[in-house]
Amino acid sequence: MTGFASGSQETPDGTLLMELRSVNHRYLELQFRLPDVLRPCEPRLRELLSQSLKRGKVDCRLEWLPHPSKSESLSPDTHTLEQLRVAAALIRKDFPDARPLSVADILNWPGVLPHSLERAPADEWVESLTRTTLHSLSATRSREGQKLGKFLLDHAQAMSARIQPLRERMPALVCAYQEKLTQRLRESLASVDEDRLLQEVAQWSAKIDIAEELSRLDMHLEEVIRVVQAGGQSGKRLDFLMQELHREANTLGSKALHSELSLVSLDLKLHIEQMREQVQNLE
Repeated sequence: MTGFASGSQETPDGTLLMELRSVNHRYLELQFRLPDVLRPCEPRLRELLSQSLKRGKVDCRLEWLPHPSKSESLSPDTHTLEQLRVAAALIRKDFPDARPLSVADILNWPGVLPHSLERAPADEWVESLTRTTLHSLSATRSREGQKLGKFLLDHAQAMSARIQPLRERMPALVCAYQEKLTQRLRESLASVDEDRLLQEVAQWSAKIDIAEELSRLDMHLEEVIRVVQAGGQSGKRLDFLMQELHREANTLGSKALHSELSLVSLDLKLHIEQMREQVQNLE
């Protein structure tokens, strides 16, 4: 699901800034944009996000703004400078033509300047900010989930409404089919046993009866409504139900004994496909 959240955390040494962006994706995919000083935090960040999020492409951006008063100065190490001066004097004594050290040479000498001009924030500050921002992201995703839930409920109810008239008409359609089939068989077969004829017609009528398919469609639609209203992480359950609904709609189309049934089957498939696209975004 889509969502965005940002947060900040003041620490004794500086300010942490975090942004979390989420877009629809079938699986969970995490991407991190961290400064070098915070690279060691990535495994823990990945763990925290994976615990709360199950689907979506999530971009995590973390910045560290150290306080100027807390930053290490650019003052060189005097002890290292003295050692370097003594060494340079000895070299010039033995090699008078040697090029003297430049300021750049001295500054680049290992140990002259501090290795890091930033002090990384403590892990607990990073974790605290991550949990707070993640909570905000979950809230925005929850609101998005409510919209998707309403979308699914509307389509499930529309499918139920499309099925109901068909159920009421099915007995008459099957009866008309039986009469039509009986008449054709009588016309094709001059001499046929009446009991045998009725038996064959009954068998063919049973093959095109869709009462079971309609019953299973009702059952699956009721389960869709129950799962959506229950909330929680329902994406995989709903994905399975979409497959079952599609299977029953296909069977309905294969048993089409009337153009009306074919149209109903097609309408159901359209609803199911629209629902399936949105279900892929739910956790």
